[in-house]
Amino acid sequence: NSSELSPSFLLASIPGLEAAQCWVGIPLCSAYVLAVLANGAVLLVVRAEPGLHAPMYCFLCMLATIDLALATATVPRVLSFYWFGSREIGFGACLLQMFLIHSLSAVESAVLLAMAVDRYVAICHPLRHAAILTCGTTAKVGLLAVARGVLFFLPLPLLLLRLPFCGPRVLSHSFCLHQDVMNLACANTTPSVVYGLTAILLVMGLDAVLICLSYLLILKAVLRLAAWRERLKVFSTCVAHICVVLAFYVPLIGLSVVHRFGKDLAPLVHIIMGNVYILVPAVLNPIIYGVRTKQIRRRIL
Repeated sequence: NSSELSPSFLLASIPGLEAAQCWVGIPLCSAYVLAVLANGAVLLVVRAEPGLHAPMYCFLCMLATIDLALATATVPRVLSFYWFGSREIGFGACLLQMFLIHSLSAVESAVLLAMAVDRYVAICHPLRHAAILTCGTTAKVGLLAVARGVLFFLPLPLLLLRLPFCGPRVLSHSFCLHQDVMNLACANTTPSVVYGLTAILLVMGLDAVLICLSYLLILKAVLRLAAWRERLKVFSTCVAHICVVLAFYVPLIGLSVVHRFGKDLAPLVHIIMGNVYILVPAVLNPIIYGVRTKQIRRRIL
């Protein structure tokens, strides 16, 4: 029937706190406002300060833009549920939100890899840094990151379009994720499972391996320095990026583990991990770079 051809889904409510969800929305909204203000401040500072028009800060602007887009694609819809009881989400809106979450996460992973390569070139080949990482190269990397995210994750909603949804349609998160929606289908989901896992491994998995390889090469170059003070000074330039990488990959891995092995966990764990995955990087990234970068800190003050 028509409901099977164009189903709708129900967002997950917080178990035991259904009557108090309006209060739960307040810290969620506060975190979202903080993310918008902090990332917006980074974008304004980099644009207004000519000394920050360098590849490293261009990548930082890309990161801030992605975090803003990712948070905006999810949090306002969650707040409309918590505050106004709008629990039902249409099939098309759910697929669009799912595509934005996964593709933007892939773009962010690519930008983090580009920032790791930037740190490697700056430390291991400082004389060639300006020639290798120009503004034109930075722009091309950004476009390639967006193209890769779209091409790899556009098939996910297309694969779900052909599946029937004839049972309970209650999600385990307050927004739509591929594995969550796929598990509600009442048909063979093997193609979606295989492609989803392949896309994650070829994008986020490969990026994580290359980031680790970059830092192994950086560590090797740092250990060649004679004085400990010089080693700490050089490696301190990577601290902010390492923290940002951890803020992105730890929630991502945690959410993947919960989906894969956490079927018997309480529903509250799924909701918390989903919100952490969406909001923690968006809130922490500008704060980390704001604290660690003198030029940004001084300009904001």
